[in-house]
Amino acid sequence: MPASPNSNGQAIQPSKRVGALIVGGDYQGLGIMRSLGRYGIPCVVIDDEYSIGSFSRYANHSVHFKNLREPEVVVQAVLSTGKRFGLDGWVLFPTRDETVAAFSNAHSELRTLFRVPTPTWDTVKFAWDKRNMHRLLLELGIPAPRTFVPLSSDDLVNIDFEPPYVLKPAIKGHFLYKTSAKAWRANSREELRDLFHLATDHAGSGAMLVQELIPGDGRFQFSYCALFKNGKALASMVAQRRRQHPLEFGRASTYVMTAENPSLETYGERFLKAIDYYGLVEVEFKFDTRDQQFKLHDVNLRTWGFHSLGALAGVDFPHLLFLDQLGEQVDVCRAAAGVTWVRTVTDIPASILGVFAGQLKLSEYFRSLNRPITEAVFDFQDPLPGIVELGLLPYLVYKRGF
Repeated sequence: MPASPNSNGQAIQPSKRVGALIVGGDYQGLGIMRSLGRYGIPCVVIDDEYSIGSFSRYANHSVHFKNLREPEVVVQAVLSTGKRFGLDGWVLFPTRDETVAAFSNAHSELRTLFRVPTPTWDTVKFAWDKRNMHRLLLELGIPAPRTFVPLSSDDLVNIDFEPPYVLKPAIKGHFLYKTSAKAWRANSREELRDLFHLATDHAGSGAMLVQELIPGDGRFQFSYCALFKNGKALASMVAQRRRQHPLEFGRASTYVMTAENPSLETYGERFLKAIDYYGLVEVEFKFDTRDQQFKLHDVNLRTWGFHSLGALAGVDFPHLLFLDQLGEQVDVCRAAAGVTWVRTVTDIPASILGVFAGQLKLSEYFRSLNRPITEAVFDFQDPLPGIVELGLLPYLVYKRGF
């Protein structure tokens, strides 16, 4: 097949080198492109938004689709792109939860053309639906926030813990896109009832969870990140979310630092082993000062927002997964502590809000930038995505509130 030119004037030579097809070209997808592109691995990105990844020097080709939210649509988009450019044997990288779910249910079909690191639905269902996740956490004895699953508003009287409450969807995709919120806070039972009626209009009956609110902002949130295979981590990293936006229920990190915490590794590996997981993963915890426990509250079976931090810390996650998919040896490695990541365009407003809320001192903010640091988007070796992002800010605010 002849080489296919892209917008950067490069060419794809699918018969000569295996590459990566990345679904989603926001800063997560950009991080994957840079991880692989530094090694000369070709990358194709598809998206249904105007995204910065398509402007990267490492994007061999960028394809825009009208909609990549529905499972059947994204699977067909991936297959059609693979056939169009002859991407036989290329590795698939999803960057969204709904893409992970779509890939898991179309595993056999996708494997006729691609290498598919995403596990099948029997594994993915334990992260996709938080009702499944919390049932398993209880069985495994892993600490988690107290959680109640009401089938209707009449069940709310049976909640056996006191407010404030966190009202969140069991399956976050549709709720997040409709409300631009990860969760809602209810300070009383009356407020919970009102919000519950509104939430079910978005998520559907029986699809909301009520949890106890663990006090504290983003500084109390930690993540165990890994390339997990055969019941153990080939590559691992523990990170603390120092700043986030929004301040209370952060949809995304804005400033993160690697740390050491063996207990998170123990809990994270126990969960991942139980679901027979393979691939890249972020397991999120929050430290509860009331009982001095780290409590697991979310699992992302894909690349996460700050995964590009790993390269500077010694664990280049996308590249390691790519090597493993090609059958090459991956030596066990751990991230160094004290390395940081920042997404400046969201961290500046989040920091300003943190200062006014009394959560952050200006001196602390400036000290936080005086460390080995990875910027999520801007890179002197690949500057165009950072420049384009500034122009796209109004669009990004409109689409997702950053």
